[in-house]
Amino acid sequence: AKFAAYLGIPHVPHAGDLAIFCGAIVGAGLAFLWFNAPPAAVFMGATGSLALGGALGAIAVVAHHEIVLGIIGGLFVIEAMSVIIQVFFYKRTGRRVFKMAPIHHHFEQLGWSEPTVVIRFWIIALVLALAGLSTLKLR
Repeated sequence: AKFAAYLGIPHVPHAGDLAIFCGAIVGAGLAFLWFNAPPAAVFMGATGSLALGGALGAIAVVAHHEIVLGIIGGLFVIEAMSVIIQVFFYKRTGRRVFKMAPIHHHFEQLGWSEPTVVIRFWIIALVLALAGLSTLKLR
């Protein structure tokens, strides 16, 4: 509470447990990235990614930062919206908006190499993360 008052941010009671949970997720994510370096030895799959997204959503709800999660995870929102738009538009008109959905495959179909798509999406994710962190003091 003292640090929150000093920093001018809202205090979340019992956030110590939440910090331990977040630390465990960060550690597991770093280990995953370590072993996922090319050539990948470990794959996350749908179950792991959905569990990770659910955990991040629960953390955002407990910390009262739901909108910030949408900003920081904006790239994932764009990926999901590209699929929704593609399916909706294709069922209505029979034509496609993107060459392929999700949108990162669209860029690959345009001729971008996979490392180019990945690095540009990292840049977008970094900018969105900084934008989300900049909203910390806004309430």
